[in-house]
Amino acid sequence: MPKSSPRLKIVNRLRVFRAERRITQEELAKEIGVTRATIIAIEGGGYNPSLELAFRLARHFDADINELFSVEEDGK
Repeated sequence: MPKSSPRLKIVNRLRVFRAERRITQEELAKEIGVTRATIIAIEGGGYNPSLELAFRLARHFDADINELFSVEEDGK
């Protein structure tokens, strides 16, 4: 039986970037055109943004997308 590949977990530093710039979830949401609920879900790890949204967030913070998002293997 083939061994299954480990699942990948996307980790983000959105809360850190937002805190460093002292902007609220609501302010960030308005600036990039999403709801506050979307920002909450991304920060909490319950939602992985689309590639387009990930790039918009990185561009907003003038950061490389790899600074904002990284991938880890989920040990399951």
